[in-house]
Amino acid sequence: MQIILLEKIQNLGVLGDTVDVKPGYARNFLIPGGKAVAANEVNMAEFETRRAELERQQAEVVNAAKSRAAKLEDLRIVVAHRAGEEGKLFGSVGPVDVAEAVTATGTEIDRSEVRIPESIRQVGEYTVEIHLHADVVVPITLEVQAEV
Repeated sequence: MQIILLEKIQNLGVLGDTVDVKPGYARNFLIPGGKAVAANEVNMAEFETRRAELERQQAEVVNAAKSRAAKLEDLRIVVAHRAGEEGKLFGSVGPVDVAEAVTATGTEIDRSEVRIPESIRQVGEYTVEIHLHADVVVPITLEVQAEV
């Protein structure tokens, strides 16, 4: 299915690109989310008339993400979790735990913005990425401690 992207989508394209995606991805995610429109003559003409406005909106979104990123720069958060004698956690630390810890510092983030490379099941120090926008990624330091 041919669509016109209304914003930058990672691994797909940038604003204004006409790309071919699977119909389910377009119908269920991109089009309802306002991230794309079907590529037909009417939508292409409408997009060209709104192109400057959409580019300005995207620039504002990126600037807002960059300002949030500045607050998260060099952030170090500590999460306490129940652990055994050798430092193995009972359970794991996930994106929800990281999002709550970062939000507690004053900068609100959503759990969907947190990227953890693998399950955190040991006490220690980890680097976690916060994806605020496709162009704005901030690494933060996460220290997992045994709960006392």
